[in-house]
This record gives sequence, C-alpha cells and structure tokens, in this order.
Amino acid sequence: MPDPEKLRQHRSLRFFQRWLNDPNLWHLNRYSVSAAVFIGLLIAFIPLPIHIVICTLVAIWWRANLPIALSVIWISNPFTIPPQFYMAYKVGSLLLRRPEHHFSFELSLQWLGSEFSFIWQPLLLGCAVCGFAAAFLGAALVRIIWRLQVIARWRARKNHRQNQPKSH
Repeated sequence: MPDPEKLRQHRSLRFFQRWLNDPNLWHLNRYSVSAAVFIGLLIAFIPLPIHIVICTLVAIWWRANLPIALSVIWISNPFTIPPQFYMAYKVGSLLLRRPEHHFSFELSLQWLGSEFSFIWQPLLLGCAVCGFAAAFLGAALVRIIWRLQVIARWRARKNHRQNQPKSH
C-alpha cells in the first residue's frame, strides 16, 4: 500500500488535501476495498485522461480505500488502452446493432474530426457497459474472496481451540 503521507503530498492530489485526512480512506475492510475496486475498474473505462482526479473524488465521496482505488485505475495504461477501448467499441457496436466501422487510429485533429464521429456512440456505450460489468464483477469477487478468508480463519481458530489440551 502506498504511504498515506506520500499520497497527501502528491502534486495532483493537493486540491483534496483537507479530505485526505479522513481515516476511512486508508482503512482496509470489506466495504472500503470492494468499493475501491468498483471505483477503480469503472473509472478505468472512462476514455478521458483524468482518471486520478475522478477516482479521488469518487473515493472520497464513497469513503472507499483511496490507495487501492488509485492502484486499480492503472489497469488502464498505455499498453492496455488500445485493446480495452477496442473491446469496448465492439461491445457498443454489438449493443447498438451497428456494423463495425473499420478505421485506423491516428493521433491527429484531422482523424478526430473525420473518424471519431463514426465511433463515439458505440465507444462510449461500450465503455459504460464494460466499465460497470468489470466494476460489479471485481467488487463481487473481492467480497467473495474476503468472505472465504473470514470463514477459513474462523475454521482455523475453531480447529485450533478443539485441538488444544484441556486443563482443569
């Protein structure tokens, strides 16, 4: 886990300084971790380069674990963005029942003006659907794993107590 003090001093998080002292943003419990995973996965599918700001705002609002939420958004990185958004575009095209528009990506204003008009609706719909699906699945998986670990610890304690020699 990142050091809370280092996160408080991070240049992009200075605006949130007064809220970052909330201890709930740093606790590890089933709610804070599953909420953080939900937030991180959902925001990772937003096709804008402001993930850290949005993630911080939502984590503060939901009082979720901030370091985990900020860590999870990094599943969307320069290596994963192309396949992630292409998958989202395909999902959106399928849901809108539109044929896929074949294009080659080019980072230029001309491309944005000509090609983006064909893909923005399926892309945004696909990002929303994939983001919510990943967020719900991720949060559910965290809760299930957390619950299974709690049950395993209970059983281990019970077995330990049963195997202890009884003294009178």
